[in-house]
Amino acid sequence: MADSKADKVRKAAGAIGLVTPRGRPAPAQAPAADEEWRLPGGSARVYYGQGHQGVVRPVVLADGFDLGPTDFDRLWEGLDNGAFPFAGRLRARGRTLVLVGFDERSESILRNAETMTAALMRTVAEQLGDTRLAVGGFGLGGLVARYALAKLEMQRMDHRTGVYVSFDSPHRGAWVPIGLQAFAHHIAPADDTLLRQIASPAAQQTLWRYLDGVDGTPAESPLRLEFKAALDRVGGWPRIPRLLGVSSGRGDGRGNGVRAGAKALTCAGPLFDGTYFLAQPKGEQAEVAVLNGVLGGPHTITTSGFPELDGAPGGTLGSFGIVADALAASGENVDPVHRSVCFVPSVSAVSIRDLGRQDDLYTDIDALPPEQSDLDDFLLSERNDPHALMTPETGEWVLDRLPD
Repeated sequence: MADSKADKVRKAAGAIGLVTPRGRPAPAQAPAADEEWRLPGGSARVYYGQGHQGVVRPVVLADGFDLGPTDFDRLWEGLDNGAFPFAGRLRARGRTLVLVGFDERSESILRNAETMTAALMRTVAEQLGDTRLAVGGFGLGGLVARYALAKLEMQRMDHRTGVYVSFDSPHRGAWVPIGLQAFAHHIAPADDTLLRQIASPAAQQTLWRYLDGVDGTPAESPLRLEFKAALDRVGGWPRIPRLLGVSSGRGDGRGNGVRAGAKALTCAGPLFDGTYFLAQPKGEQAEVAVLNGVLGGPHTITTSGFPELDGAPGGTLGSFGIVADALAASGENVDPVHRSVCFVPSVSAVSIRDLGRQDDLYTDIDALPPEQSDLDDFLLSERNDPHALMTPETGEWVLDRLPD
């Protein structure tokens, strides 16, 4: 491989993120916190509610998945500078917002749950008044909070939580296309940034199916099996608080328009000529990608017995778009037909069905008895929105259900 092509491949591979592009422009700086807490394995930023000079009626929320430490500016941007100013509205109601971040967001859920536990104990210790806490998280952060609360209950420790809330959290698993997982292994000799994310403890604990190599067979990761067993040992869910969940996906069973078997992304050189990715189809030995180019190939990637996950109702992620943009920036000719696919299926976010069967994945949740969910109450979106997007309907629904 010529040096110029090698440099371009390294540049492209290093820019590919699992949930966000690497090297994005910095967001606007978040407002100064009223307090900053250093915690084991992380930190928290505390924003007092309007009219208060202390921790009053606290809402404690955990950051989600990415590589590296929590970017509090980016977290605040998603919370308050988008379609709905959730943080501002919450504080205007006199509630303290405690944002919990992690030194390594891709670390084991069990490890980061220790940080979350420390944040909860600090909140309880500093709280003024006796209003019960609201505790939860965004995406993976919802699983971190769920495990932390359940373990505290098993240990008979009072977490003083009245409401648990998850924002598009993958309670039954998340989905990253197997072709893209194979591509992470394929480009790792040039730069392993994407592979370090997909192979991280948190990703393996969360992904419904994980691929351990270009020639591997997709399966449930041993780390996921261990996490599920650990969750079962603490009872699966906290039992004291009211359990709430929000899905970024629709509830009527209608998918996002990505047609199974259709080309999602095609590369035409000069780096990955002949590489293409197909939207996940059903069937046995179903082709989902061919990997080719200066790093070798062709490698044909197949799956067996999978439902049509890419097009399923649920919170979406720009999985193919992130790859396409990084490759295009290094001179690759790309055709991204489907930039975004399903990431957290609706049935997973509201914990009402597993992901392995087509009928379950596309079930009309709106028509099901709500008690079939593990949650006490949940909200589904009117559209298949980007993962964990804070919308007016989501924000208002959660604010109206916080403990008093």
